[in-house]
Amino acid sequence: MSVIITTLSTDDEIEQLLKLQHKNLARNNSPQTIESQGFVTVEHTFDLLKQMNQAEPQIVARDGEKIVGYALVMLKEFRQSIPVLEPMFAMLSQIYLSNKVLSDYHYYVMGQICIDEQYRGQGLFDQLYLGQKEQLKDRYELCVTEVATRNQRSMNAHRRVGFESIHEYTAPNDENWAVVVWNIRK
Repeated sequence: MSVIITTLSTDDEIEQLLKLQHKNLARNNSPQTIESQGFVTVEHTFDLLKQMNQAEPQIVARDGEKIVGYALVMLKEFRQSIPVLEPMFAMLSQIYLSNKVLSDYHYYVMGQICIDEQYRGQGLFDQLYLGQKEQLKDRYELCVTEVATRNQRSMNAHRRVGFESIHEYTAPNDENWAVVVWNIRK
């Protein structure tokens, strides 16, 4: 089978996405795996993913019936649904890009991107972002996200797609984060 980039469409696909997410949470992996393969930080619920998908169809990579990757769109309206992300949303009103406060742009937040380990290195990361760009470029100017700076695999992949680091900070748990933006209209 060949992998296709499409949108999340069924409850079963949401469940598959959640299993892939759970498998890649930092807390579920060794330091060696985290360093070599990267990790995800935020854990979503089924209900929240369903709501997010209704608000903006989520982009997934599917091999046959199997979800092998995803790129989640987190709209501003969901900022209070994941408390750990609230400080990032608040910070966006204090960071400037081209002499304009970031929160004044039409933006969406990349809620999370993840590729099944068996499918890494095949270009799916870039394909997921490009699929998202095609879907959203007429409604948004920027994609904004934050990446743990110790997650070098993710930092490098985001740079490759076209993200620029515009701010770094240290969270209360001592994790260092880079706020990165991608102009999806370029």
